[in-house]
Amino acid sequence: MRKGLIAANWKMNGQEESNEALLSEILEALHGLSAHENAQTEILICPPALYLQQVGKKLEGSQLKLGAQNVHPAESGAFTGEISAQMLRDVKCSHVIIGHSERREVFGEDDQFIAEKFSAAQASDLIPVLCVGETQALREAGETSEAVLGQLKAVLNHAGVDAFKNSVIAYEPVWAIGTGLTASPEQAQEVHALIRATISELDTGVGEQIKIIYGGSVKSTNAAELFAQQDIDGALVGGASLVAEEFVSIWSAYCSN
Repeated sequence: MRKGLIAANWKMNGQEESNEALLSEILEALHGLSAHENAQTEILICPPALYLQQVGKKLEGSQLKLGAQNVHPAESGAFTGEISAQMLRDVKCSHVIIGHSERREVFGEDDQFIAEKFSAAQASDLIPVLCVGETQALREAGETSEAVLGQLKAVLNHAGVDAFKNSVIAYEPVWAIGTGLTASPEQAQEVHALIRATISELDTGVGEQIKIIYGGSVKSTNAAELFAQQDIDGALVGGASLVAEEFVSIWSAYCSN
């Protein structure tokens, strides 16, 4: 059985005082869950880079993991404002989000650059959380599969299927991010199953064990239905991760599945 992952993507939100309060509430709720519930999931917190050290210190001694929202593929150099994979390891990150739709759409990152980031993260023993997903226009044109598999295969071709033994894939339909819209459980399952089948064609073992999580306006009111699907192994949570009660409810929904 695959262990689930509930990941909090804070995006460009947070300040020291509010971070402290949010994490305190989440950690307090963790103590209220049973050992069985805790064993079912991994919990990942991805704050803005400026707060990685603060959050990392707060999470010390807990089961919660620390992740970054971005990484540059180069080890060092003249890349003003960027952060390398080794720097993220230095502040005790275990994961990093790669290829989020906002990086693709707003910052113009293409498939090749994202594939390079994926490999750079793994070279520094970070677990990449690779995001893939289609826009509304592509879905309406019936091109969801082509779009998602194109993004996935760019990384598969660059890194090889073995690289996915230690990675996570997040399916995040772009039209459902921050819009209040959510893919139906059936729509999400269809794409998750497609991703798993594509990887399984190359390596059955990798396909069966890889975590494929859903991102796209996940909240407490829709989490249970999403998690009831066979191939949805958790969630990449955006806005709802900034509210402790909401985030914990999503997490509990997975544990109760």
